Amino acid sequence: MEALKHDIADSGLEQSLFSHLIELRSRLMRATVTVLVVLGALAPFANRLYSQLSAPLISRLPRGAHLIATEVASPFVTPLKLAFYAALFVSMPMIVYQLWAFVRPALYRNERRLARPLLMAALLLFYLGCGFAYWLVLPAAFRFITSVTPQGVAMMTDINHYLDFVMLMFFAFGLCFEVPVAVVILAIIGAVNLEQLQSGRRYAVVGAFAIAAFITPPDITSMIMLAVPMCVLYELGVWAVRWLPRTDSAQGDLPPGFRANLI
Repeated sequence: MEALKHDIADSGLEQSLFSHLIELRSRLMRATVTVLVVLGALAPFANRLYSQLSAPLISRLPRGAHLIATEVASPFVTPLKLAFYAALFVSMPMIVYQLWAFVRPALYRNERRLARPLLMAALLLFYLGCGFAYWLVLPAAFRFITSVTPQGVAMMTDINHYLDFVMLMFFAFGLCFEVPVAVVILAIIGAVNLEQLQSGRRYAVVGAFAIAAFITPPDITSMIMLAVPMCVLYELGVWAVRWLPRTDSAQGDLPPGFRANLI
């Protein structure tokens, strides 16, 4: 009898795990199809997208200077790669939604109530960081770089290297703008409390300037333009922690899903 019970329990666990894997595959397929559809829509405008992306540098190059392609396939591959990055950027809400729909059944009610605004805030802040980098930081950085170019040196950047640099800046600034979300998550899991966050302001400021000095191009303007928003966003995270509900997740209602099936 005991062996039969164990066999039934193991069979139920395997069936539950298998059903979750099928759902995960379905969610990933929907996200992938979304990216491919958006890529198909953006591919015809790949060259125009690249021209728009390169505008902050081209507008500050000396007269007669321009971007170059050092590889045979770069004029075709590089704009198409940018179109793929743009498709990921545009499709991110759908990707995040599919991930959220997959993990939602495994969360308690109060965990779901906290997770929804955190996900939306993380997505919005990432977009905000990318826009901040494109419209404010990159023009200032390229203005500095072109001004310190040695006499007799023609600044003609490879289009692929330029794309890699800009995407790295977008990713770095997008992540750095997630400071409030990171602060709130640390407070939720109990790693820090409000008093520690308030007393650690000076360390947060030093850390922000250190990160900015490592990420940004070697000019003080770009460093300040990243460090100051990070300090402001840290304060925003501290303010958000003040309003966190003081409830224990273990007291929430256990929803039907992974957790109920696996226990």
